Parts: sequence; structure tokens; C-alpha cells
Amino acid sequence: MSQETVKRTVLRSDEFTCPSCVAKIENKLNRLDGVEEAKVHFATGRIEVGHDRTKTSVEDLVGAVKEAGYKAEARAF
Repeated sequence: MSQETVKRTVLRSDEFTCPSCVAKIENKLNRLDGVEEAKVHFATGRIEVGHDRTKTSVEDLVGAVKEAGYKAEARAF
């Protein structure tokens, strides 16, 4: 994966109700083609994803979070 195509995206969600949400969302995101790393911060609702933007779009990330059962949207920080 080229460093030039790797992008760090931050998503936010206010729907986390328990720490088990973390593993569920991280597993879903990490299964996407092009995702290098997904980290969910339960306390802040922040989801950080390093991904190859030629393979995985922000919309793909938001869709994966939705498939896990949560609503999220892209944020600057």
C-alpha cells in the first residue's frame, strides 16, 4: 500500500452504549479491503481509520459502521 494513497479519516458517533461496541466496529472496519487500521475510542465516540483511499472511500467506512449497527459521520477531528 502506497503512503501517498493512505488517508487518515476520523468518524464520530454518539450511539455507543457499551464497550462491546468497540470490538464490533473495529472488526467490521478492519475487514474492508484497503483498511490498514481502525481504532474506536469508546469514551469520545471517535473512530480513527487509516485506509487506502483508492480502495476504500469515506462512504464505505460510514457504511461499515452502519452495518455494525451504529450511525457515524466524517468529522475534521
